[in-house]
Amino acid sequence: MTLPVRFRIVGPGRAGESLGRALARAGWARHGDLRRGDDPAGACRGVDLVVLATPDAAIAEVAAAVEPDPTTVVAHLAGSLGLDVLATHPRPAALHPLVSLPSPDLGATRLAAGAWFAVAGDPLVQRAADDLGGRWFEVADVDRATYHAAAAVASNHLVALLGQVERLASGIGVPPEAYLDLARASLDNVAALGPAAALTGPVARGDWATVARHLDALPADERPAYLALAEAAARLAGRTLPAVLLP
Repeated sequence: MTLPVRFRIVGPGRAGESLGRALARAGWARHGDLRRGDDPAGACRGVDLVVLATPDAAIAEVAAAVEPDPTTVVAHLAGSLGLDVLATHPRPAALHPLVSLPSPDLGATRLAAGAWFAVAGDPLVQRAADDLGGRWFEVADVDRATYHAAAAVASNHLVALLGQVERLASGIGVPPEAYLDLARASLDNVAALGPAAALTGPVARGDWATVARHLDALPADERPAYLALAEAAARLAGRTLPAVLLP
């Protein structure tokens, strides 16, 4: 009989608790977590995997405080950091869930629903992704900041963009929900066709008069975001915004 993988979470916030619950449901054995104020020195004792789920800025300091063990994998969950922050440990690894984890309950469910993971280092983290029913890819240390920037654009910037939609829609009495189906359909189009082929609208067809009307209608503090994304859309379409539209 194969014994379950034993693991411990150091700093079980939203991400750490989400992963801890998901791994436990997948049959891994969760041992006593360590929280703020606990001494992390003995974190490796009695477990196969230690997950450092502290804020990114604290990972190197906490990792240095953990006594190394040649049999224990020490992994962090940071998307933008490499393995150098775990330099004191013989079996370093990184496991970054490429999924939004707004709460431990919802996060654990999403992590067990075919999530993508960016991995590096010891292959035990690949097994973690496999046991969760997920998909994984490796990201080299030198590429992790770029990888994480793309993740921020795909998730955080998308949410911020929809915040702009909400502000504009509420100002004219249109339910913001009416735009969500449009956004969902656009994502479906990207999945089916790729970004360039999925692009529609005035920039895609070079209708600069309509873009000018948009800019005239927008409040001044909403124009910079619109223009930045219009320029990105023009780049995708192989076009250039006319200089007259730029501030």
